[in-house]
Amino acid sequence: MAKGLTKRQEEIYEYLKREARETGVIPSTREIQHYFGFASQTAAMNHLRALEKKGIIQRVPGKARAVAFPEELEREEIVDIPIYGQIAAGMAQDTTQERDGCLSIDIRSLGLPRNTRTFALKVRGDSMIDAHVCDGDTVILEFREPRRNDIVAALIDGETTLKRYVVENGKPFLRAENELFPDLIPARELIIQGVMVALLRNAA
Repeated sequence: MAKGLTKRQEEIYEYLKREARETGVIPSTREIQHYFGFASQTAAMNHLRALEKKGIIQRVPGKARAVAFPEELEREEIVDIPIYGQIAAGMAQDTTQERDGCLSIDIRSLGLPRNTRTFALKVRGDSMIDAHVCDGDTVILEFREPRRNDIVAALIDGETTLKRYVVENGKPFLRAENELFPDLIPARELIIQGVMVALLRNAA
């Protein structure tokens, strides 16, 4: 730890590092405000500016969440992952496909190469709760072919859902991680849109 930090600045620095290590996402100024009980986001921003001025963190221009720690991270490891709306973790249904912002992620924390093609979806529903994927979470998915038992975003007979990819007797289908939900067996088509590679827990 660099010298010259106030107790609060040291606490914020440790909070940023812990969240980056555990979730791969840097907290927003609003999340910092909420966590430390500041009266406004301005207080959080002022602390970040102070840490940056002291060389403890590096902030990437134009990216609200992108912060690098000079002693262990390189700026080029921070990548933007687009959020494409929501996905049902319930019965299959239409899913929003319009881009809904992005996440600035330390790609190394996911164990993925920098050139991996990824996207994110917000989860709605509780059909995957036994796999610890809950309503309100955000899943990060990779564009690639699935392997057996991968959790996938899939288009099944024209509707999109998040389920486990299962193959039995040479036939693929989708299975929930909640005994209250039935298997989804395609009548016409089953198209895998992405394979889950990371989960960001809803903090609410």
